[in-house]
Amino acid sequence: MRDPQHPEPSEITLIRVLAALSDPIRIGLVRLLADGQERGWGELRAPVAKSTLSHHLKVLRNAGVTRTRQEGTRCFVQLRRADLDTRFPHLMAALLSVAATDGIGEDVTAAKCGPTAVRGGDARAPAGDGARSRRQPNTA
Repeated sequence: MRDPQHPEPSEITLIRVLAALSDPIRIGLVRLLADGQERGWGELRAPVAKSTLSHHLKVLRNAGVTRTRQEGTRCFVQLRRADLDTRFPHLMAALLSVAATDGIGEDVTAAKCGPTAVRGGDARAPAGDGARSRRQPNTA
């Protein structure tokens, strides 16, 4: 990854933020990062291919939702909660509340850190869930 570019807080627009948040995987990433922790890309688990996960992270970064930091060959991502709350008060709180209530993005998780964590593991869901489309019909 080249030096990532991030919009200044004053350049973050509501239209770009809402467009970036229009995907359940990206909402799941925001939910995961809402705890304020910076996460390495290798820790992120989602039911999509690594290249697709990378695309989702780029969309969030370009919209100003996240900040990416590179350290050597590793990349880290963090939610820009303070910038978003300043620009759009209550937006993130409302989004996170509804997403949790509706279960949006639940399948996005972080690998456990520590000696048992697998480094550089596959970012997709376990076999059986694979790379199935995340936009499945609602059967409920």
